[in-house]
Order: sequence, then C-alpha cells, then structure tokens
Amino acid sequence: MQTSKPRVLAEPFKIKMVEPLKVTTEAYRTEVLNKAHFNPFLLRADDVFIDLLTDSGTGAMSDRQWAGIMMGDESYAGAKSWEHLEAVVKDLTGMPYILPTHQGRAAERILYGILGGRGKVFISNTHFDTTRANIEFTGAMAIDVMPAEANDPELFLPFKGNIDLEKVEALIREKGRENIAAIIITVTNNSAGGQPVSMENVKALRKICDAQGLLLVIDGCRIAENSYFVKHREQGYEHKTYKEIAQEMLRLGDAFIMSAKKDGLVNIGGLLTLIDEALSLKCKNLLIISEGFTTYGGLAGRDMEALSIGLTEVFDADYLNYRIRSTAYLGEGLRSKGVPVVWPIGGHAVYIDAHKLYPNIPLEEYPGQVLVCDLYTKGGIRCVEVGSVMLGKQDEAGKLIPAANELVRLAIPRRVYTQSHIDYVLEVFDDILELRTQARGYKITYEPPFLRHFTARFDKIGEITTETQRA
Repeated sequence: MQTSKPRVLAEPFKIKMVEPLKVTTEAYRTEVLNKAHFNPFLLRADDVFIDLLTDSGTGAMSDRQWAGIMMGDESYAGAKSWEHLEAVVKDLTGMPYILPTHQGRAAERILYGILGGRGKVFISNTHFDTTRANIEFTGAMAIDVMPAEANDPELFLPFKGNIDLEKVEALIREKGRENIAAIIITVTNNSAGGQPVSMENVKALRKICDAQGLLLVIDGCRIAENSYFVKHREQGYEHKTYKEIAQEMLRLGDAFIMSAKKDGLVNIGGLLTLIDEALSLKCKNLLIISEGFTTYGGLAGRDMEALSIGLTEVFDADYLNYRIRSTAYLGEGLRSKGVPVVWPIGGHAVYIDAHKLYPNIPLEEYPGQVLVCDLYTKGGIRCVEVGSVMLGKQDEAGKLIPAANELVRLAIPRRVYTQSHIDYVLEVFDDILELRTQARGYKITYEPPFLRHFTARFDKIGEITTETQRA
C-alpha cells in the first residue's frame, strides 16, 4: 500500500493585512547594536527584521477578535465585556473569583505581594523572571526544584518541565511548612525550555499541598500549549479535547495566574483567579488601588472582549497543531544543522545551548549574550538570553554564580510569521555556525537591581567600542 508523503506545513489562516519589514545591512545593524549597548531589548523595533524576542503580546489577533473590539463595552463598572470575560474564565478555571489585570506581572505583584515577605519561601518547577522578581522584591525567597535529569538539554523526556516532588517535600521539611507561602507550577515551563508538565505531576503536587495545607498556584499563561502535549504524550488523555484537559488541570489549583498575552491571543491583559474568598478580598483591595475597578482591572472593555474570544480560539485543534508543529519545524531544522538545542522542542520557543555552541567563551563572558548579538548582526533576528545574564547571581565576593544552562530563546509570535520567515532564520544559522571558534564575549557595564536583562548595558571584551570610548 502506498503511503502518502507528508505535506508542507501550511498556515491554517489567510493574511488579510500586511505590515512592512525594514531590510537592513550588516554594517547598519552592527552600528545600531553598538548604540544599544549590545542589548537587543534596547534596539528600536523598526531596526529588527525577524523579532523572536518574546511571544508575549506579539501575536496577531483574528478577525473575530477585531470584530469583538468594535463591540467592546467601555462602561466603568459591570460592563457587558466584563461579564463575557468572567463567564469564559469561570468555565475554564472553575474558580469563582476572577480579577482582570493589565498583564501577568500585575497579577503576580498583587498575589505574591500579599503572600510574600521576609522569611517566606516560594517553591516552583522554575520561577519565570518576573515571577522571581516580584517574589524577591517582597523579601521572600524563590526556589526552583526540577528533576536533575531535566537540566540535560539533549535528554528526551516527554514532560521535562515537571517539578521534582521529592525535592518539594524535602524543602517543606527544611524550611518549615509555616514558612512556605505557596507552591507554583508553571505550565509550560518557560525558563526550562518551554517544556510541558504532566497531569500526573500536578495531581501528585496537589496531594502534597493538601497534606501540608499549602496553596497551589498554577501559572498557566501557556495552558493550551501544555494541553497539547498532555493529549499527545500522556496516557488516558488522547480522547479528551484540549480545553477539557486544561479545565482538569486548572481545577487542581487554588489560584491561577495568567499573562493573557500568550495563550489569551491578545496584545495586552492578565488574569488572577482564586478559590478562597478571604484571599480574593485582599487581592481585590490591592487591585483597586493599583490597577482599577474589579470589573476591568486596568483593561479597556475592548481588550476584555478580545481576550474572551482568544481564550476560546486558542483551543482550536487546527491552531494548536500548527502552533506546536511550526515551532518544532524550526527546532528540528536547527538540530539537523548541528546547532545544539534543548530537546525535545517545547511549545512556544526553541532554546539553543549557547555554551555548547560557543565552547571557547567563558561563562563569565556570557556566551548566550554573544549569540543574541550575533543573530542580530548577521540576520536582523532579535531574541533573548535565558542564561547567566537573566538568571545568574553573584556571591559575596562578586563572582558570578552561573545559571544551570546558558540558553538563548527564539520565541515564536502567534500567527505572525510564515514558513519562509522561519526558513530565513534557519539560513542565518549557517553564518552563526562559522563563528563557533570565537573566544571572547561581553562584560556588564551597567545593571539594575532587578530584572537586569531588560536594561543592562554590555561592552565587548578586548575591543574598542562606543561604551569603552565613553569610559
């Protein structure tokens, strides 16, 4: 019997509007990167050709979402758009108390500001950068506990984002149950390579929280992408819909935090949902002080309408299949070229092992930052370092305590780039592979106390640059 040949992965959408991209030269990009102190966050968006910095708020909305924007109810309190959003989110999460925020980090600041404080400990599979910053800003401690084997970028594990349950129980004993503010499970596990978390893992974590009387927070900004992996990799879920899987997982939590700029398919928005009424009242009071009234929380009515529709569209089977497969297309293409990637490929991004790619660059000279700068210089591609710039610490003597891995993230915006754009990215890596023997990196010349990767400034080691001349 003749088997059919796999077809080209075609986008399951049509293009109705276009946005021009600026084509630049390598000489131009070298100059503007120098002026941006070798930090892609400080580049002008107009100078970027393919922007893979983040998938947060960078996606394209559907025709239904744009139609919903026209119907947005801008009433200050009790708007119809709020009622629509509240109904959708309650159906998804099963939680009675819904607080809209302008984006995810606002929800984090509210909840962790109430739960945190000096002496408190938060445990997670991996705290994302803004999560960690909001926790540490209160004086609390954020501890990551992933299985040791998950730190091996090349090892295939179907649920590489899982939390290490034995380490969780050991930490509770070590720190004292009364000092544990909450346990946070991030799905998918962004900083660990966009890797999924299994339903079995979350159910087991729920049992630990019940036994210890601890709060379980689900950070589920990519809950739909995680549901895809559960359906296709975890026994017993193959016949459930993606939405049913998400509903089951969210009902295991006491609270749900979401940056809606990811799987909400919108450009702005966040959610905090809760089961406990007393905690929700504390959060509502802080929401009113800092965000807005409880039925809009920093969002316009049109934003809430678009989010309500996005939270429905994101579970469409054709969309999710394309989303996951198109990300894998980039990762598999890079791997076939010999580029070391975190394996298997996650849902929203491809992560490259920069230290393995550039083995001669010392960790204290940030090989990940070298790669993000090289990708911009060679191809106008903007991405982000997820290594010792973002996650590294310093000891009392000022010596770098490096991150577990020196990764670079290529995050794919939703419904924005076509396969030809991704093929272009793959071609740029041919030039990158020719730079594998370089041996010098960057030093930090300025950094803020929190989230330094956003605004830090760098200088090339051993070269005269604009920053060196100023000094």
